Amino acid sequence: MERGQGPRKRPDAYVIGVGHTAFGEAWEKSYRQLMTEAGLAAIQDAGIQGDEIDEVFVGTMSTGKLVGQEHVAPLLLDGAGLADLHIPATRVEASGASGGLAFRQAVQAIRAGGADIVVVGGLEKMTDVSDADAQAIASSGIDQEWEHFFGANDAALHALVAKRHMAEYGTTREQLAAVAVKNHAHGANNPLAQFRRAITPDKVLRAPMVAEPFTVFDCAPVSDGAACLVLASSGVVGSYRKDAVKVSGSGQASDALALHSRATTTTWRSTAEAARRAYTEAGISVADIRLAEVHDAYTINEILAIEDLGFVKKGEGGPATLEGRTGFDGDIVVNPSGGLKARGHPAGATGIAQVCEVVWQLRGEAKGRQVKDARIGVTHNTGGTGATAVVHVLEGGF
Repeated sequence: MERGQGPRKRPDAYVIGVGHTAFGEAWEKSYRQLMTEAGLAAIQDAGIQGDEIDEVFVGTMSTGKLVGQEHVAPLLLDGAGLADLHIPATRVEASGASGGLAFRQAVQAIRAGGADIVVVGGLEKMTDVSDADAQAIASSGIDQEWEHFFGANDAALHALVAKRHMAEYGTTREQLAAVAVKNHAHGANNPLAQFRRAITPDKVLRAPMVAEPFTVFDCAPVSDGAACLVLASSGVVGSYRKDAVKVSGSGQASDALALHSRATTTTWRSTAEAARRAYTEAGISVADIRLAEVHDAYTINEILAIEDLGFVKKGEGGPATLEGRTGFDGDIVVNPSGGLKARGHPAGATGIAQVCEVVWQLRGEAKGRQVKDARIGVTHNTGGTGATAVVHVLEGGF
């Protein structure tokens, strides 16, 4: 900086392109094909050329165990025919929050002033292994020495959280089921969702038990899929889409990996702290938020999320959901895409798909599930049992 100059204004980051594949069991498509499909869709949506890309980030949880491919970041460039441009490409891993954290890294790269156009993708192909292996891999996000070694897995630990929430706040089995019912109703209107039909509370309650109190319908499915975004800096965004969506807040926080090391299991302080940081940076309050995509890998996750994000008071997440306060006729629309529960949960792609949904909503392009007068949306992505949390605030109308 030259003498006498003040600090340089930090560039803002804007989403100018989005794309993601249908989520589900993509037996006929390879890992590379999924990433290429999502990447090309986002690049075309943004209207950019390959030689304009300054950097690439890819979020993925466990591709080595799932498909035997550990070195994955260059795949996006390979599939798009851009390998000969030698663009920096970086893999990001944070269990189920891999996609959200990759997005945050892309935002930070633009804010640091080192890039004008950044592509960020997320993907996972989870159905090429058995269900038992997929669940074991999902449990790699918990503490292996102090939890998994003694027989705990991802579902069991979330079930313990649910039981504790029920004991402390009176949350009921019917309130947990209401999360699944709502999100399946929303997913029925999402052409990219893995499950596109509504379910009844009775269907949730009578389904086979996974880990008490969860039945099959309380748990997000094993999924294949990819999602991709293109970000532009404030210095160049005017050359692209006129309906770009601003990333006005980005927050990340952590907590102890093992549940027993935390002061409480019914408040995920990583979520609360990541949200506080994102809201402060964006200069908003909870009252400004009209829609949110939250991490509902299990039904208890959405109840915790809407409490810890500040949408309802602690202990009111269950009643608020059962009363319809988080649906299209409520106070805030939570998971209009269907969430992880109905849209699907290819772990590395989840955080990116959440941003895609909010961008479509803020552009007014979410046909059949459009949130009325949406101007500000939030995404919330967690890893493991909330040891990592990433929260973003996105604003339209710029």
